[in-house]
Amino acid sequence: MIDIVGKRRIWYSISALLIIPGVIALLVHGLSLGIDFTGGTSWELQFQKPVDSLEVRSILATHGYSDSIVQTSQDNTILIRMKELKEGSPEKTAIENEFRARFGEFKELQIETVGPTVGNAIRNRAILAVILASIGVLSYIAWAFRNTDSPVLYGTVAIVAMLHDVLFVLGVFSILGWVADIEVDALFVTAVLTVMGFSVHDTIVVFDRIRENLGKRIAPTFEETVNYSVAQTMVRSLNTSLTVILTLAALYLFGGESTRWFVFALLIGVAAGTYSSIFNASQLLVSWRNGEVQRFFLFWRKPSGSRARAT
Repeated sequence: MIDIVGKRRIWYSISALLIIPGVIALLVHGLSLGIDFTGGTSWELQFQKPVDSLEVRSILATHGYSDSIVQTSQDNTILIRMKELKEGSPEKTAIENEFRARFGEFKELQIETVGPTVGNAIRNRAILAVILASIGVLSYIAWAFRNTDSPVLYGTVAIVAMLHDVLFVLGVFSILGWVADIEVDALFVTAVLTVMGFSVHDTIVVFDRIRENLGKRIAPTFEETVNYSVAQTMVRSLNTSLTVILTLAALYLFGGESTRWFVFALLIGVAAGTYSSIFNASQLLVSWRNGEVQRFFLFWRKPSGSRARAT
């Protein structure tokens, strides 16, 4: 049998390598918030011929919208995110006239405006939703595993694995916002909550098998029992996740532009959730039982001189 649990330090290192760059980006740059959170206008136009985004940005700058973000997509469509542009205003008419003079006729597919007050409310509710979901997950798992010797530990480990997946998604979008001006919107919050649910679902499957095998006493040690349980559930987890990933990949490649980044967030979140449920969550149970987690935190709480003598 493959010794998955015995190589847990390797899996922890891989997770750190994946998450640390995103965490650094979050601390330095944060997330590029869309108009759903900051307020502003999202304007989608379709032209009859290809349009240069730099030229569009130049026209907008001459009308006082120099900080606008312009994204081009297939079918000669552009998506403009800018500060508030009121429908029927002289500024909008002037910009439309210059677009026609420079690029020819176009079709307005969509224009949405969100005020800053509404944006703040959406942001606060999104944060509250994530917090409540975490509390709910912890409470449910602690109740579901109440017959084990450490029900709260199972819930805590599931939360840690879930936060691993959420941090990975947030980090990737922070980097994308930094280098490619990709913004997050209300759909992104939906994607994060969905990733949280998928991560916990996958983790519970493994934990339930661990609980079952502990009752059967199929191995002499807790570590061997966990390793056997992970091996038993790995194929099921991989098959389920691969089905979801293939579906999301098709949606990302052939779906509409408006949902592209929503699907991308789900795609990387599901992949991260599959990894964490197999290679992180159960291993954290073993690390806690063996005292490795406690020793790790005690090590970093020591003064630097004490750590140097210890090493």
